[in-house]
Amino acid sequence: MKILVCISHVPDTTSKINFTENDTKFDTNGVQFVINPNDEFGLTRAMWFKEKQGAEVTVVNVGGPETEPTLRKALAIGADAAIRVNTQAKDAFQVAKELANVVNEGGYDLVIAGRESIDYNGGMVPGMLASLTNANFVTNCINLEVNGTNATAMREIDGGKETVSTSLPLVIGGQKGLVEESDLRIPNMRGIMMARKKPLSVVEPANATVETTSVKFEKPAPKGAVTLVEADNIDELVNLLHNEAKVI
Repeated sequence: MKILVCISHVPDTTSKINFTENDTKFDTNGVQFVINPNDEFGLTRAMWFKEKQGAEVTVVNVGGPETEPTLRKALAIGADAAIRVNTQAKDAFQVAKELANVVNEGGYDLVIAGRESIDYNGGMVPGMLASLTNANFVTNCINLEVNGTNATAMREIDGGKETVSTSLPLVIGGQKGLVEESDLRIPNMRGIMMARKKPLSVVEPANATVETTSVKFEKPAPKGAVTLVEADNIDELVNLLHNEAKVI
C-alpha cells in the first residue's frame, strides 16, 4: 500500500502573531513553525500502517524552501520519502490542485490529510483533493483500518460517531482520535540521522489557478473587562445582565 501524507507547515500556537505591510502580509519573524497537529495525527497513523502492513509512506507539502525543516522532521519520525511542491500555498483550491497532481503521478492508494490546518482553518483541501483524484472521502476521521483494498473508517458527526465502509483509493481528513496524543512520536537521534539520507524531492508546480486572495488580516478585538459579582448578590447579577449585557 502506498500512502501519501499531506503536511502543512504552520505557526506554533504559542507564537506571537503580527502582520506587516499595512496588515496585508503575515510576519514570520520570530515565529516557530511546526507540523500541523491534525497532519501529525495522520502521519503517526501512517507509521502504524508501515510497521504493521509494510506500507510505503511519503509526505508532501506545498511551499517554499522554508518548509523543508518540517518535512525533514516528518522523515525523522519515519516517513520513507518527502516531496515539496515548489510554490507558495495561496488558497485551498490551488493547494488541492498541486496535491492532486502529485497523487495522480504517484499512484497512491491512501491519502491522509488533516481535516484542517490550524493557521487558516479552511477545512477545504481534503474534500477538493478527493474530488480531483476521483477517490472516496471521509472527513473528521478518528479511526481507520485497511484490509486489502477495503477500508473501515470512523468519523465524528453531530451528536455522535459514524462508522463507514469504503474502498481504496481513499482520501481522509484526519484529526485527534486517529491516534491519541500519547502516541505521537518525537524524532530520536537515529531517526534524525537517517532522515538526512532519505530523498526529499522538489517538484515544480502545475501552476494551478489561484481563486482567492487575502486582502487584509485583522487580530481579534481585545477581551472586555470582567465584572465580578458576589455569589449571594443575585439582584446585582440580574441588573448587570439586563442593563449592561442586555441578554435578559
